Amino acid sequence: MLAVQLRELVGAPEAVDEALDLVAGFDGSLTGGLGRMGDRQAAALSAFAGALAGSPLGGPVGEAAGKVVAGSIGDDRLATLAGGRAALLGAVHDALLERLDGALGRSRSPWEDRAGEPGAVTPENLLAGARSWLHELAIAGWRGVDHDLVSAAGRTIEGLWGEPASRRLAVLLDGLASELRASCPVATMERVPERRWADLWTRAVLLARAGSWTGDAEPVSGRLLVLGVDVHEHGTAVQVQVHGVLEPADGGEARLVRAGVAAAKVDTIVGPAVWRLLNAYPVLLAALAERRVLDVTDMPLTAGGDLLWREDAARAGEPADPFTTARVRLGGATAPSVPPLDRHPVRIAEPVLLEGYRYADGAVSLDGTSLEIDAGRLPACGPITPALVKASTACIGLVRWDGGRWLLQPLALQATVRKKPVEAHTGDWALGPTDPKVVKAEARAGDAVAVLRERAGRLLRK
Repeated sequence: MLAVQLRELVGAPEAVDEALDLVAGFDGSLTGGLGRMGDRQAAALSAFAGALAGSPLGGPVGEAAGKVVAGSIGDDRLATLAGGRAALLGAVHDALLERLDGALGRSRSPWEDRAGEPGAVTPENLLAGARSWLHELAIAGWRGVDHDLVSAAGRTIEGLWGEPASRRLAVLLDGLASELRASCPVATMERVPERRWADLWTRAVLLARAGSWTGDAEPVSGRLLVLGVDVHEHGTAVQVQVHGVLEPADGGEARLVRAGVAAAKVDTIVGPAVWRLLNAYPVLLAALAERRVLDVTDMPLTAGGDLLWREDAARAGEPADPFTTARVRLGGATAPSVPPLDRHPVRIAEPVLLEGYRYADGAVSLDGTSLEIDAGRLPACGPITPALVKASTACIGLVRWDGGRWLLQPLALQATVRKKPVEAHTGDWALGPTDPKVVKAEARAGDAVAVLRERAGRLLRK
């Protein structure tokens, strides 16, 4: 059955490539700088605006594009263009996700725009500072970025870090500034990561208009059955995102959910050491390492399927095998709707179970249908290795769209190694590595987290 479903993923929906080409034209304009608009950039921006002409954004985006081409670049016009870019990529996201849901036979909740309680508000001066820096980036273009321009964001980013409501924007700007700083002077780079930096710029511009964009959340109680763990690691931050099935305590339908926790880091902390940055979440880490159910009580759940993790609202329950959960509960669980700001092809990460496949040439194959392995996403903080992927016959993973093709990111594997069954999950090392070789290597290298914390404490005492 699953092999037949996988065949439906071959290729992209109609017009996806054309839409992405228009986005690429916009991104090329950002690379050269909107303050130095040439004929080629102007044509790309006009074509981009023309693609939205039949939508509610058509008029505003067309006007903003015309003004920018004429040299009038204001914050409102940049926000309008960023909104148009997000809308175009959102349409691509919707087309891809609809095909994936059809291939998996997965039902999804419709999006409901619920008005929530007013939350914490980011000070306007910080949002204005963020918009000002993003405005300067757009005018200069990526090729015009130097150390002085990157450093200009320092005070704003520091202020945003101090405001809980602005953490998403703080992490985003901090990460973008870090990448730009490492690439300076960008003018000398052979190839600029246009799509990535334009994605970060677009999201930051939209976040800087309204602050948190967190939306409404409802309290839920029940059993969280973990499927797998996805680790997002950057030089300045790490996030652990748990994918699971929530069985509501009221007996309602099972729901696919995510639960994420994050911490700031430095680029010298890598591998299994990143788990120690998350020691503020002992209940979650213990449940991952010991493969246990998590019983949650009145845990906030957003309309987009994200549990806003609170340690005091969770406790580890009995052992639960993720593969059993996937076989029994994954197929019937309802997927969450996708918030408007998150509608982007790169955001697609749908949990699946594959069994009985064969591995060859970097892909798993079922009944003649192949799905390429996303080897670049195998985290160094867990036991899953390329060699284990090659030996595996069952996988819980995330299906993603990247570079014009569908990919499979393994989160858990069952394999046969030296004629013995082996099972590995990314979260197995949440309380520390269990591989003796890795333990010895860590002992020789020393505890980078402890050293940095001790040095930070010494500085604070002075």
